[in-house]
Amino acid sequence: MPQGFDSWGRVLRRRREIAGLEDLTGSGAGALLPFGNGRSYGDSCHNDAGRLMPMRPGAAIRAFDPEAGLLTADAGVLLSEILALVMPHGFFLEVTPGTAQATLGGAIANDVHGKNHHRRGTFGRSVVSFVLCTSDGERIACTPTENVGLFRATIGGMGLTGVIEAATIRLMKVASANVRQTAFRFGSIDGYFDAIDALDARHEYSVSWIDQLARGSGLGRGVLMAGDHAEDGGPAKPPAPPRLSVPLSPPVNLLNRVTLKAFNALYFGRAPKAPETSIVPWGSYFHPLDAIRDWNRLYGPRGLFQHQSVYPAETARETTIRLIECAQRHGAASFLTVLKRFGDVPSPGLMSFPRPGFTLTLDFANSGPSTLAMLDALDEIVLLAGGAINPYKDQRMSAAMFEASFPDWRTLEAQRDPALMSDFWRRTAMQLDQSNTANALREAALAG
Repeated sequence: MPQGFDSWGRVLRRRREIAGLEDLTGSGAGALLPFGNGRSYGDSCHNDAGRLMPMRPGAAIRAFDPEAGLLTADAGVLLSEILALVMPHGFFLEVTPGTAQATLGGAIANDVHGKNHHRRGTFGRSVVSFVLCTSDGERIACTPTENVGLFRATIGGMGLTGVIEAATIRLMKVASANVRQTAFRFGSIDGYFDAIDALDARHEYSVSWIDQLARGSGLGRGVLMAGDHAEDGGPAKPPAPPRLSVPLSPPVNLLNRVTLKAFNALYFGRAPKAPETSIVPWGSYFHPLDAIRDWNRLYGPRGLFQHQSVYPAETARETTIRLIECAQRHGAASFLTVLKRFGDVPSPGLMSFPRPGFTLTLDFANSGPSTLAMLDALDEIVLLAGGAINPYKDQRMSAAMFEASFPDWRTLEAQRDPALMSDFWRRTAMQLDQSNTANALREAALAG
């Protein structure tokens, strides 16, 4: 089976059977799952006991109204394809995730976020309407005012409420897709938290790279990159094919402590000590890793785990330090460590991951049981802080941790189409009973 039907983490790779939309009506329980472009990291895009429904074949943009700033497209259309059409007309996505290779349906199903959550919230806020196909043969039009419960459950519902056939989204008018970026390095985690309030108040976008291996007085050092669409940024080039590629998976992980320590020192050292402003191409600011095809292969044949958490702002400085130190104690090296703020803009989605606070993302090569033990330890820190784990980046959190992160999961289960199931939902929600396992988990963590 092509790699395109695996998840991006490549830890779980099995042969999968394929179905079409015509197979949805009358399908048995848990038989199917819509599949976009495989950019979810874990098993939320797996259904190994059933079949996948690829949404990419034949997907097309149906309409674009540059006067109203609205676009309608099939669920399998890539975000990069949308950007290629709308950027020459002076539009951009209101919210774009870290890759433009996600599909429109996937962006809705995961209610993805970007570097401007503190300003515009999640992707779901851009959704004007969508058509949902269900296994009983219905095509249901959903909007913020029509079939509202199904609309809310589908945004962030991980493809379980039905199959999104097509959607209409609102776009953002910009002078240029390119970004006027202000970047500088900070010497410790205090430098980030001391600067971020003022920067977020002034800029549309902000994100920071963290040197996860730095210790002592430099723990949490990194580079902060704030930005806005440039008034004088000039015409933006359309999305280009990747300039580089990783054609084969190496026999070992190439992103190990030795290589990352050297890379981190170079990247941090080259960053400006004081804020510097420049115009940067939109692709390098929003989707830098899209320039390398199949970069996930660099982690070797065993794949990678990504751990993304969100936790309250009140204790974010301390929680961030605990998470970084925990990974260091376990001898782990994170290639891509990203810290950014989530604002208080509410999502229309029932199961949206972002919530007010800060989010830390870490990538780890899969080293087997030792990696899983570390990830469990990271979960415990997040749990005690009152935070949550991102489900579409996960492939191993416990059912109890899932319930602690998403206490409203039963409302989604009530809206789930019985024909649809994922390996993620099967190992988390379907393992929970009506007892309050989330509170039991918190009590056990506190006692420990």
